[in-house]
Amino acid sequence: MQRFRALRVIEKSPGFFDQEIVEQNISDLPEHDVLVRVHYSSLNYKDALSANGNRGVSRQYPHTPGIDALGVVEESKNPKFKAGDKVIVIGFDLGMNTPGGFGEYIRVPAEWCVPVPEGKPDSYWMALGTAGLTAALCVDRLSRFVAPSQDEVLVTGATGGVGMVSIALLAKLGYRVVACTGKVDHADMLTKLGAIRILDREGIDFSSRPLDKPLWAGAIDTAGGDLLAQIIRSLRYGGAVAACGMVGGDRFETSVFPFILRGVSLLGVDSVELPLEEKAEMWRRLGNEWSVENIQDYCKEITLEELPSAIERIYRGKMVGRVIVRHRF
Repeated sequence: MQRFRALRVIEKSPGFFDQEIVEQNISDLPEHDVLVRVHYSSLNYKDALSANGNRGVSRQYPHTPGIDALGVVEESKNPKFKAGDKVIVIGFDLGMNTPGGFGEYIRVPAEWCVPVPEGKPDSYWMALGTAGLTAALCVDRLSRFVAPSQDEVLVTGATGGVGMVSIALLAKLGYRVVACTGKVDHADMLTKLGAIRILDREGIDFSSRPLDKPLWAGAIDTAGGDLLAQIIRSLRYGGAVAACGMVGGDRFETSVFPFILRGVSLLGVDSVELPLEEKAEMWRRLGNEWSVENIQDYCKEITLEELPSAIERIYRGKMVGRVIVRHRF
């Protein structure tokens, strides 16, 4: 019986969770169509929530997080895939309530699998991962409302994965990008990615006014909460903000004035339940005209044994850049 290693989150006592690297049997995995030997995963904030017992992400423990996975099909009951096919699995229930990419094997429905586009190394795709896919979706949505111009576009959470890729993509498409971050000591990195200037998150003047001075043609917001409300109040006429995160809070207070007096738009972005065809199109773009050539310069590759400490860093808001998990293969 084939065995494999996985990072397993175990509830040692009520409300106390620990992370252990354990050996499991292939037969322990759920009964789905496609068995994948995982070569790479990547670390996201949602993984850290799962690894710390957040039942809004993962209901049952023990559990293996990892919402990203890239690997090779070993068995398939679905004719769409055969042994040896290389696939990306991102979103849906992977790493949430289905054992995820922090294990050396996953078994998932065929409907979750996208063939890996040719022309890029495997590590490139996981340097992007859910963060890169989400950034591409945000840029795609925003570009339908806001064209490149002399007006500035704001990106929050700039040193995180979504923020970094958003900056690079927007700059590539000709937008004038302002990077908002609480980690201004990493300004050089953000400038190299394409930001024209850096805005210190700590220096933002939050107000309770229904409208503020119009500053931004558009924005990509990874934070939510009060920051999202302030962005909405500060959009120029006809502006839009693509919202994809809630690390700053899942609620915000605003009024109808920005929407009916300035005609602004709030664009919700989801990368989890997105139809597979749309995911495949985003991956195609990211491998071609939207290729982020220097993203791997800002990634760290780690082993399964190094994962717990990396989870702690991202959970505490101390992570900069992307972390790729490389399994044995």
